[in-house]
Amino acid sequence: MNQFEHFWVVVVDLLWGLPLVIFILAAGIYFSAISGLKPLKGFFHAFAILSGKYDRKDAPGEIFHFQALTVALSGTIGMGNIAGVAIAISMGGAGAIFWMWVAGLFGMIIKFFTCTLACLYRKEDEDGIEQGGPMYFIECGLGKRFKPLAILFAAAGIIGCMPLFQVNQLAGLLKNELSIAPLYTGMIALVFIGVVIIGDVKRVGTVTARIVPFMFLAYVISSLIIIFINLDTIPAIFIDIFYSAFGKEAVYGGATGLVFKEVFVTGIKRAIFSNEAGVGTEVMAHGAAKTKEPVREGLVAMLGPFFDTHIVCTCTALVILSSGINPIDSGVLMTAESFNQSLPGIGNLIVYFVFTLFALSTMITYSYYSLKCARYLFGKKMGNKFIYIYLAIIPLSAIWTQGTIINIIDTMFALMIFPTLISTLILSKKVLVEMQRYFDKI
Repeated sequence: MNQFEHFWVVVVDLLWGLPLVIFILAAGIYFSAISGLKPLKGFFHAFAILSGKYDRKDAPGEIFHFQALTVALSGTIGMGNIAGVAIAISMGGAGAIFWMWVAGLFGMIIKFFTCTLACLYRKEDEDGIEQGGPMYFIECGLGKRFKPLAILFAAAGIIGCMPLFQVNQLAGLLKNELSIAPLYTGMIALVFIGVVIIGDVKRVGTVTARIVPFMFLAYVISSLIIIFINLDTIPAIFIDIFYSAFGKEAVYGGATGLVFKEVFVTGIKRAIFSNEAGVGTEVMAHGAAKTKEPVREGLVAMLGPFFDTHIVCTCTALVILSSGINPIDSGVLMTAESFNQSLPGIGNLIVYFVFTLFALSTMITYSYYSLKCARYLFGKKMGNKFIYIYLAIIPLSAIWTQGTIINIIDTMFALMIFPTLISTLILSKKVLVEMQRYFDKI
């Protein structure tokens, strides 16, 4: 291991210890307690909002509720659901999946609070367009003295939202399956992403609104077919997930060779990487929603972890665990091998097509997040030029090692979590007032 790789190993171990995981869960429990889980009562109302029933063209913002959710989901439904779940199983065993579910449940409540704040406290940019996100609700909701927190979020967001993991995993897959050199994959991705993202969030919203529903259904249906083929193994898998999360294997190591703490931390970390609840990335997408009612977008955002963690991640976990394959170094190749095991030939087509869509859609959305952070730090004119740095990083990401990539992203996510959750905790009472007013209204 060279010094560069060793540095990121040390930093991620320092930041992603048990204290940060407990902080995230404690925040989710606190938000659940003070809200009385009332946001969950608006679960079905959120689907009515998505239908366009409440859309108003003259409302502040840039994109409609459905587009905002698809932009956010295109960022979260990606390699984290495919490679991330495989990595969680490799490192933490089946028990890590249980803790992903727990993090997903609390993630729904966390997203309600953070994304409501994103629309409650917005700030006009140089062109008079209202912008939302953690850096804006920190500055506008807490005042100038808290601006260092906003700067920390934006600085970490620039790096954390680069396409490192997505390009790296896609390049690894195509090299293994089609013998395509990683650098070529990086160059092709650069051209495709560049065509889409050199524009504004409206173009991103239009593209993701078409891609996300299709790739979600394609992946879930394909996974359900495999689950049905291996249906006789599913009850035992669920038992193993719960037993490994709490039983002797989790506590003493057993087959996974990990103590309970490591299973617990691995599950939570990979869930955060997958659904990004508390990180604040997806908050930037929901902050662009066209609405005069911040709670509406909070309810829509709450659906994100449900689709992402409880549906897509669960499908991936069941496919992998029912295939019976041994863990391998690359997360995406482990998932690909699981598909191939149950659907020879057809599984390959699913892997090539759906995985590529997942990676490309995430890169599109992450470009918007990274650019938004750059605009906040350097102003719109200078910030817009950052897009060329973003594009230049794409081919380089294809040739780095998976471990280094994961450690860099995990580090930046940790640095984004602190300002996002600290400010949300301070402003949580404001969300409660808006929530009560909105639910009384409807």
